Amino acid sequence: MAMHRSSQSGFSLLEMMVATALTGLTVVGLLSLTSQSLSNSARIREYDRAAMLARAQMDELLTVDPPRLNQPLEGAFDPLSGWEARITPVEVDYNAGAAGGTLLARVDLTIWWQRDGRRKTFPLEAYRRVRIDPSSAPGNLDQRTLQ
Repeated sequence: MAMHRSSQSGFSLLEMMVATALTGLTVVGLLSLTSQSLSNSARIREYDRAAMLARAQMDELLTVDPPRLNQPLEGAFDPLSGWEARITPVEVDYNAGAAGGTLLARVDLTIWWQRDGRRKTFPLEAYRRVRIDPSSAPGNLDQRTLQ
């Protein structure tokens, strides 16, 4: 005996439940991707800001005369971000012209900021030449001379 199908067309309850579940899973997946994308965008924006602040602060440290050698330097951009730096002598050349010589100094700079209660950092380093005071004899080179 053949089953007779009714003349009404449509979806059964089971088909509707499966379609709804698939649609729900798709929407949840898309929302998850959107949330992750926004989070990544915020993180990239933070690192971009840190790089710009580091560049500006490093420019300042490379041009200030005389540099403060062997001393911790620090500052704040706002309550949640700031910087720490140290300029250390690397090499002294007393025979570099009549001005008394030059000093090669390393500038270590760290930009920091707070995110989700954790401290994030962005380190940067550079080198600069510093003229040594001509009145300083090679044997008398000390911290006061290099400031």
